[in-house]
Amino acid sequence: QVQLVESGGGLVQAGGSLKLSCAASGSTSSINSMGWYRQAPGKQRELVATISRGGTTTSAESVKGRFTLSRDITKNTVYLQLNSLKPEDTAVYFCNAYVGRVGYGYNAWGQGTQVTVSS
Repeated sequence: QVQLVESGGGLVQAGGSLKLSCAASGSTSSINSMGWYRQAPGKQRELVATISRGGTTTSAESVKGRFTLSRDITKNTVYLQLNSLKPEDTAVYFCNAYVGRVGYGYNAWGQGTQVTVSS
């Protein structure tokens, strides 16, 4: 099993910045990809950005140029730098890891961290 522990988040004014961290533990050698999703009130959970084992990054169009996903392999940790935040970025941000072979694995989730952007 893989466990994910998130940190960061909080309240920030529009145009501000935050940094989220997510540390994985457990069967980390089985992790295929890690990243972040978010869920705003009344909306479905959506992809923010992910990075594969090989280092390929995928991100939502709405965050390109503003959010940066990075990782420290030695610490099994991913970071999401959120810049130029907008009120519409307000959501609970969930760390995600896909564990195992694609199509045969499972999604592990963190507990979520609130990001609130005031106008």
